[in-house]
Amino acid sequence: MSRHSPILTMLLAVSTIALVFMLVAHSQISFEAAVRGLKIWWEVVFPSTLPFIVLSEVLMGLGVVHFFGVLLEPLMRPLFNVPGTGGFVIAMGFSSGYPVAAKLTTRLREQGNVTKAEGERLVAFTTTGDPLFVMGAVAIGFFHSEQMGIILSLTHYLSAVLLGILFRLHAPSATISKPLEKTRMALPIRALQAMHRARLADRRPFGKLMGDAVQSALTTLFMIGGFIIVFSVIIQLFQAIHLTAFIIQVLAFVLGPFGVPPALSQSIVSGLFEVTLGAQAASEAPAAVPIVWKAAIASAVLSWGGLSVHAQVASILSATDIRVMPYLIGRSIHALLAAVLTFILWGPLTSLAWLKEKSVPVFLPSTTGLTVSHWWDAFLYSGVIAVIGTSLLLLGSMLVRFLHSHKIR
Repeated sequence: MSRHSPILTMLLAVSTIALVFMLVAHSQISFEAAVRGLKIWWEVVFPSTLPFIVLSEVLMGLGVVHFFGVLLEPLMRPLFNVPGTGGFVIAMGFSSGYPVAAKLTTRLREQGNVTKAEGERLVAFTTTGDPLFVMGAVAIGFFHSEQMGIILSLTHYLSAVLLGILFRLHAPSATISKPLEKTRMALPIRALQAMHRARLADRRPFGKLMGDAVQSALTTLFMIGGFIIVFSVIIQLFQAIHLTAFIIQVLAFVLGPFGVPPALSQSIVSGLFEVTLGAQAASEAPAAVPIVWKAAIASAVLSWGGLSVHAQVASILSATDIRVMPYLIGRSIHALLAAVLTFILWGPLTSLAWLKEKSVPVFLPSTTGLTVSHWWDAFLYSGVIAVIGTSLLLLGSMLVRFLHSHKIR
């Protein structure tokens, strides 16, 4: 159905009016859901996302994105069919979580550093959860297991990389951004020169750059907070009118022949709308459900991201010509890949001795009962993943450059 269709206009109008009536009929539930969404945004999303958005804006103003663009060009082109600047989006997106990658991709598109097709490829596989959320909130907070955090992280980020390789085939005949000019100058020197030229071209003093970065970050976070609150209310309203229960029954009937335990239908439906609720529901499934199924659904939910995140990404991308549909297709494939990888890697990973030591459950009363040591472990794991990922990208780029310079095929 075209977005210009009068039928779509009528459906949107009727749906909005129905939501208004539900808000009036269930005003208390709506208020409590809005407060809950506001609390999640203020206590979790705002403090965890603000520093990353501010720093990413500052780094772009200082030309660091151009440094990555030159340094990672030999790796990003053949692997993901995006320019080297995509390496910066990967590093920041994987370490800071959704929807920071969409924000950075939009900025790159506005600056002309990526084409429309390259932006669609980039945002499709770099929109992921951050390691602190995956390991701290989901693994330790919901599943009470550090081992689960390592498994979820590996399946989540590895499937994202596989999705990026797969998505290099997206729009193969589309135009590409200008490749690097061939020169005998060493690649690191060229990267430093590109960073210096970009900083001079920006012309903003550091104080102005910081102020603009904070202002842009706050604007983005207020938008994110609005979506979180709205979808929190919508989810509670659907539960109040028993629409969620109906969808769960239908889903259990459809997925039953595929071997999916019916008890996990609740987590799938919750994760369809909001990633945190879906992951929590998967961890709270009955004990009769195999733990590998719980992990697979949780990994799929993390990779899907939820309609709330999709609405945030769509709002951010609306400032450019980057389409949302390739992103949604990428989220679906990412969820499927993550679930399949969980089943593939479950046996080998759980058999490792050093992981068995982390498999002892640490039963906690709730997510608010996490100790400082658990959060510190999750933070360390986040830093390790970010450092290792960036180092692998840099080493891979240098290796490709070395092989190319010596004409090794």
